[in-house]
Amino acid sequence: MTMNLFFKSKPKIPASTVIEIDGQAVIVTVRVHARARSYRLSIPHNGGPVLTLPPHGKWVEAENFLHRQHNWLAARLKRAPEATPFTDGEVVTLRGVEHRIVATGKLRGRVELAEIDGAPAVLVPGDAAHQARRLTDWLKSEAEADLVRQSAIHAARLGVVVKAVKLREQKSRWGSCSSSGNINYNWRLILAPPFVLDYVAAHEVAHLVEMNHSAAFWATVKRTLPDMERGRAWLKAHGRQLMAYGGRW
Repeated sequence: MTMNLFFKSKPKIPASTVIEIDGQAVIVTVRVHARARSYRLSIPHNGGPVLTLPPHGKWVEAENFLHRQHNWLAARLKRAPEATPFTDGEVVTLRGVEHRIVATGKLRGRVELAEIDGAPAVLVPGDAAHQARRLTDWLKSEAEADLVRQSAIHAARLGVVVKAVKLREQKSRWGSCSSSGNINYNWRLILAPPFVLDYVAAHEVAHLVEMNHSAAFWATVKRTLPDMERGRAWLKAHGRQLMAYGGRW
């Protein structure tokens, strides 16, 4: 006797989904995280909403969770800062100080700092199509110099070795550290006041002593940077706006 068995396949988890917020379609990135224990909806500093599922998660449950978070998501999106592009006339902060972006009109030359009518300015040469990239590259070089210096200072205080410092275009993190001694930083730290960049450097170098966020870890950060709470509080209050900087001309 032959039997036809029909199995209802488990819905596949998509890479993204769409939810309507105030009449607008909002794309939500979907990801499965090995360490997630429940469904979670978040909005990274420099990106759209992200729906995270645990390894055992089911797409039907995830969709229901997303729709239950509709009002929360709508409120958060309204508070999200608008992106600040690197365009002529816009204002960008450098080490916490506002600078007006000024296109020089010259095809050659370096990015330079100046004062125009008594106000700080950053002069950007080059073809209009490439000026945003030139400014971003210059900011990255400034960030690298500051972060290499501060990382070395904290490494010496804590008796550890930083093998390499690299800059990343991270959407939701200010830094990360591997047990091998490699540290990645978000280049936008150069836009914040120096004490904020110093806090993140102390934080990541401290991970070479404690690869966790235990009480011992925070004590290590405080040992190398007693005023750590100042930078930590600034990032909590202003980090999202900082992540909004950048863009093309």
